[in-house]
Amino acid sequence: MTLAGGVRRGSSQDDPAVTSYPAGDPGRELHTGTIAVYGGRILAVGRLEEVKRVVESSGLDGSAFATVDAGGGVVTPGLLDPHTHLLFAGARVSELRLRQRGAGYLEILEAGGGILSTVATTREATIESLAQHGRRWLDEMLGHGVTTSEVKSGYGLDTETELRLLEVTARLATEGPTELVPTFLGAHAVPREFRDQVGGTAAYVRTVIREQLPAVAAQGVAKFCDVFCERGVFTPEESRAILEAGRRLGLEPRLHADELEASGGAELAAELRAASADHLGAVTDRGINALARAADAGEAVVATLLPATTLFLMSDRYAPARTLIDAGVPVALGTDFNPGTSPAPSLPLVMSLGCLKLKMTPAETLAAVTINAARALRLEETHGSLEPGKQADLVIWNVASHEEIPYWLGARLVRTVIKQGQVVRDGRGL
Repeated sequence: MTLAGGVRRGSSQDDPAVTSYPAGDPGRELHTGTIAVYGGRILAVGRLEEVKRVVESSGLDGSAFATVDAGGGVVTPGLLDPHTHLLFAGARVSELRLRQRGAGYLEILEAGGGILSTVATTREATIESLAQHGRRWLDEMLGHGVTTSEVKSGYGLDTETELRLLEVTARLATEGPTELVPTFLGAHAVPREFRDQVGGTAAYVRTVIREQLPAVAAQGVAKFCDVFCERGVFTPEESRAILEAGRRLGLEPRLHADELEASGGAELAAELRAASADHLGAVTDRGINALARAADAGEAVVATLLPATTLFLMSDRYAPARTLIDAGVPVALGTDFNPGTSPAPSLPLVMSLGCLKLKMTPAETLAAVTINAARALRLEETHGSLEPGKQADLVIWNVASHEEIPYWLGARLVRTVIKQGQVVRDGRGL
């Protein structure tokens, strides 16, 4: 499943670019689908004899290459998770009971729970404890085929802790093997120390713009700036001010948009040509049309949908994936891994929810966690598909068809994970 040919939108999202070479002739091995990797990059993809010719024409000795046999399994690009809140301290198990009794997300937040509860524990956490936490869950994600992950800050809501979260992200990225894309999310909520002030939200927005963003830019870790644009959190006007300030400092915008109520977030993401508009559980027709126009103009804002969050919030209002795809908006899927609303580290499970709750096809969900997720992270030129010149991130799945990846709910289907040409996880013990 090469996913070759670029970002998927519209009917093309259902095309996984299958390269399959059934072999029923005496020269079977010559027709085996093969990928050659050199220097961490893909050198060639195709039939064995074709790939050998490319290797030889490159002046390389084909016999010196190490080999990995997929054993009849499915081979895909390494998965990319375009939306996670990886780093935090503590958990919010008690909120599950509150939701069962009918408490809503914003109600819990207003009572000092939700994000604010995690902020309190995270501010007290050490760099080493955060790093240990991150290693644990990155290892879990790697076991589900994720080779690249976005990581947001946002559980500090003050300059010191936000910088600490980004510092830990940089440390984990250096350790590998999972590649990390850091995002600054200082505008995740209004912290307690501002909430009781008259004009507290406006004061906190000024703090994000005047203090946090310059410090984050000077640190040089974050690649993106994100805002939780939602009624009761940050308005489109406040979100625009933060994202434009971030862009001036070299941080590209992405946006939590229209998760719980229609907030105008999708329209703002389209206006700013953000990398992605995420959640979209309550997106309006106007928002969808704005995203479609951006895609038609060649400046696609990826609709990154997070169905595990909707499931965990016990909501029946899922993002309208079919409408977005039919409108020509490229759709990605992410875990939204976090301690309160999506304690879900499995991207293949999210693919399953994409099929069951968003009515996407298996091939559409595969595109959503590979080439389209790469676009959401501005990595589509180097990641997300198996094509010559691209980074050699691959997963071998212990299934006979790509359609089985979302079919087996919650199953451990990954056999081998390869990152930049190196085997980093092999379930066969090879």
